[in-house]
Amino acid sequence: MRGMEDARKTVFHETAIIAVGEVIGVAVMLAVFALLGRLDRTVVLGGIIGGLLAVGNFLMMAINVSLAADKAAKQDVKAGKAMVSTSYVTRMVVLFVILFACVKSGLCNVIACVVPLLFVRVTITVAEFMRKSGDKPS
Repeated sequence: MRGMEDARKTVFHETAIIAVGEVIGVAVMLAVFALLGRLDRTVVLGGIIGGLLAVGNFLMMAINVSLAADKAAKQDVKAGKAMVSTSYVTRMVVLFVILFACVKSGLCNVIACVVPLLFVRVTITVAEFMRKSGDKPS
């Protein structure tokens, strides 16, 4: 049970890091739109929705990978791989449907919706760099 609690803490800790990165990334994106004179309601809503979707997608991915790792630890590697594959396809379809609906309805700017999805990779890279630079040599 202790291992599952540690895994849950790790998932939520990493998701919190992603959420902070998304907030910063979306704020910078909105500032760029403002500097270009293109900031409007659709951009703000697109940034908010895109950021929330990015964080939610990361959280679901992390939870499913954690569950798959538990299955693998119990010698059920095939089920773990199937779970990760199914999760990936499901998450991508849900993301596409939500983003398509938001953009097609005119509620959100397409660029403002999609760009926050890229901030996850940037946040992970920066977080890893910070961890490495924070390590002290022995």
